Amino acid sequence: MKNVSSCIGIGFLILLTNNLIAQTTLDYKDRIHPEISDNFMVVSQNNYATDVGFKILERGGNAVDAAVAMGFALAVTLPRAGNLGGGGFMLIFEEKSKNISTIDYRSAAPKSAKSSMFITEEGVVRYGHLVNAVPGTVAGLIKAHESYGKLSLKQVMRPAIELARKGIIVSNDLNFILNWGKESLLKNKASKNKFYRNGEPLEINSLFRQPRLAKTLTLISQKGDHVFYKGEIADWIVEDSSSNGGLITKEDLAAYEAKERIAIETNYRGNRIVSMPPTASGGLVLLQTLNILENFDIKSMGHNSASSIHHLSESMIRAFADRAKHHGDPDYYDVPVNDLLNKNYSKKGARSIQRDFKTPDDLIFAGDFKQADESPDTTHISVIDEQGNAVSLTYTLGSSFGSGVTVAKGGFLLNNQMRNFSHYYGDNTSEYGKSEANKLDPGKRMISTQAPTLVFNSSGELSMVLGSPGGGRIPNILTQVISNLIDHNLGFAESVMAPRINQRVASNLEVETGISPDTLKLLKTFGHTIRPTDTMGSVQAIFIEDSKLYGVADTRRPNAMAKGK
Repeated sequence: MKNVSSCIGIGFLILLTNNLIAQTTLDYKDRIHPEISDNFMVVSQNNYATDVGFKILERGGNAVDAAVAMGFALAVTLPRAGNLGGGGFMLIFEEKSKNISTIDYRSAAPKSAKSSMFITEEGVVRYGHLVNAVPGTVAGLIKAHESYGKLSLKQVMRPAIELARKGIIVSNDLNFILNWGKESLLKNKASKNKFYRNGEPLEINSLFRQPRLAKTLTLISQKGDHVFYKGEIADWIVEDSSSNGGLITKEDLAAYEAKERIAIETNYRGNRIVSMPPTASGGLVLLQTLNILENFDIKSMGHNSASSIHHLSESMIRAFADRAKHHGDPDYYDVPVNDLLNKNYSKKGARSIQRDFKTPDDLIFAGDFKQADESPDTTHISVIDEQGNAVSLTYTLGSSFGSGVTVAKGGFLLNNQMRNFSHYYGDNTSEYGKSEANKLDPGKRMISTQAPTLVFNSSGELSMVLGSPGGGRIPNILTQVISNLIDHNLGFAESVMAPRINQRVASNLEVETGISPDTLKLLKTFGHTIRPTDTMGSVQAIFIEDSKLYGVADTRRPNAMAKGK
């Protein structure tokens, strides 16, 4: 049994709130033991959303109903990441047929967008109407519900509407992140009016009502995604955009569609690992990293030993090097997925790793690797229903609160994903990312490190449903959780809560607290440059063993909760 965990050294966790720290003492027994259930389980970063998913399943809804309800609820209760105006990815597993479906609802470029619009002397524009990409979340959630849902859309959306109309209590976390997000939010009149009182964030324990968002959600529940992309809400978005220097047109919205893709997978030590394909490049990085790591006896090296961390780090670098060159929107660029996941290719990468010496960056990938870091504020939902159907859903606004822009008449935030294209493609004088695969084209989707994932054991049974926020760290976070279980046989909660590392090309080796100072000293002798960092990600996971469900809500983010029955 893996449900009993002993997370020595992390009784005190630092809770990450978008790269700033709110330190909280955690009750060890109450916070890191899994939620255990025989019937169904929901896990999310937000207690309101978890309760919504739980009630939908109690009322006879299936996993997709619950996930969609939670997705809409998070737009109300977790505004820094939950959204209507962003995009993401979803894996859906049907227990009866064993079929795995995917939905790509990543944001897309407006047709009039050109890279030159986004480049300034200070770098790529980060906030404001200009960086709004065409949002995909509403299309994605509605597509999932229409294809796989059981309850009516009105039933599924009612909890989110009620939360927006009646209000939620402002938590310490929401107050804190609103204070942090002033840079973007106070520049937008609608956001300022919604989230601040006299320039100060909503007060802790005050009641936060969102009547305009409630109206938007009500319209969607009555008319589906048509009202968002071709009707009244589309008019609100275009009006807001055109009067403030944005690029989104009615034509852009009408042309958007959530797309089904073919899931990608690999076999890791007898376990089937399934994730999202590009444009969700995080899934490809995750699978490539595991393919390289499989060539080493990680178990004998010991969990979080210098040797295991070194081999993890070197595997991560090689996968990220390929991402910088080969990953893009498959509708615009022929991503060589099969070649990148070929086991012989991974063996070649593994052979280049030395036992106790960090490979210099210029020997891994030719070129300059400076890049803008991706935001860690994304969020993830994991659900399993009573029939064994499962959903792994990740979505984002981009940065915290996205562009900082609230659609005034609709009460919802818009993303800032236009910054995530390789805008310097073709500029030979620039030192920044210039990937042809991810260059901007009209209607194209920018790559993303989101990686909702499913794992099946050697018997072919579903054993893990997981995902995480964390920006560019997402695939590395998930690699470690999977390796912790499969390679090191850690407990479920321990696998999620164990201290993490992160390594990308031309970056320092990031480490959370809790790794031995002696281990870090030894890593330095291998050539690694160590950088202590805030906590990374917030894995929301469900593990299955002996027909029991174990929900683990990663306490690196406040208010995360697992709930089952």
